Amino acid sequence: MMAKKSIHFLKLSPAAALMPLMFTSFSSLAAGSYFDARNDAMGGTGVASSNYTTAPLSNPALLTKGRAEDNVSVILPSVGVQITDKNKMVDKIDDVTNTVDRYQDVFNGFDLQDLLTNPTGVIGSVRSASGDLANQLRDLRGNKANGSAGAAIVVAVPNETLPFAFVAKAYGTAHLQADVAQSDIDYLDSVANGSIFPMPGDQYLLRSSATGVAAIVADYGIAVAHEFKIGEQSVSVGITPKLQQTRLYNYRASVYNFDKDKVTDSEYRTNDTGFNLDAGLSTDVGENWTFGLSAQNLISRDIKTKEVNGYQDTYQIRPLVTAGAAWHTEKLTASLDVDATRTKRFKSQDDSQYAGVGVEYRVLDWLQLRGGYHADMKSNDANVFSAGFGLSPFNNRVHLDLAGSVGEDDTWGAMAQLGFSF
Repeated sequence: MMAKKSIHFLKLSPAAALMPLMFTSFSSLAAGSYFDARNDAMGGTGVASSNYTTAPLSNPALLTKGRAEDNVSVILPSVGVQITDKNKMVDKIDDVTNTVDRYQDVFNGFDLQDLLTNPTGVIGSVRSASGDLANQLRDLRGNKANGSAGAAIVVAVPNETLPFAFVAKAYGTAHLQADVAQSDIDYLDSVANGSIFPMPGDQYLLRSSATGVAAIVADYGIAVAHEFKIGEQSVSVGITPKLQQTRLYNYRASVYNFDKDKVTDSEYRTNDTGFNLDAGLSTDVGENWTFGLSAQNLISRDIKTKEVNGYQDTYQIRPLVTAGAAWHTEKLTASLDVDATRTKRFKSQDDSQYAGVGVEYRVLDWLQLRGGYHADMKSNDANVFSAGFGLSPFNNRVHLDLAGSVGEDDTWGAMAQLGFSF
């Protein structure tokens, strides 16, 4: 009764779900379009607290934090991943796989003579497998899993007049969902309780499916900034015009023969190239306060996936506006970021809107400790705690930043960043 090939479900990891992204980045802890180990350790903040090297990732206006005496600085690279699998969906699909294989073995292992000579054993095996599969489908019904990952490369050139930076980043998200048909459960229950016995062709009655959609967005831009005087107040303005390349994947198949190797097949891919723009403002108030405002992807775009087995989704690129504040001394930095707009992804996913707080304490000239908290104000995404540290030996010529995050709904993340100053 089952499909001939059992399911091998998509393992929710960057390597499996977003293989084309290995050259650069995935999406950020704060739902932006980057991973930055320092900022992510500080609750995904950075609109007012980033340094001039990471400014092109969070707020290009902060490029003016670098001065002529500062060195050219390079991030090579910044990488990160975050995964949420609240329902243990991947494990459940694997359980379905094993049961389907068992069911298939039952049917492949007996003939009419077996049924006539040992009806109790044959029927018992079929009923047992049917009951197990029905229960697993009940547990799988409505399950979802999400993952994001990314990386970035930055070359920042500070100066007094027009600091600039070259930035290349890619970011991606994967969203998996199981659509279990009640008719499948009813049918399997009937087999399990002996009301019916499966016959050849019954597999075509099964309707449960699994869907995997993924978006990979690569940005290539040049960030520039300049400081202006408005009365007595200095205000920095930054922009990042960028080329934006998008790859969308849409794979939908029966839950009983979902093949992970097909998720990133070119036959399920849609390509799109366009222009976009990031912008930002920042200003210092007194000696200890910095305020910032950033806007990513100012040009809205809707990109449709291919239609696969009757299913099509739309990836939404929308402006993401975030306000930030940072209080800083020689030893301590505290930061707050709040999204003024919602984060949109695929239309099949709920919107989110984030807020984050973070702190950094410089224990030594070459050692920094960090922590933070990051929450979705719409309660559609996991809230996470984060922590990390930074090492900057050789008179701050080398920068190594590591961070991790853990949160509700079985969420975890890891970030790493290597930088050099010349």
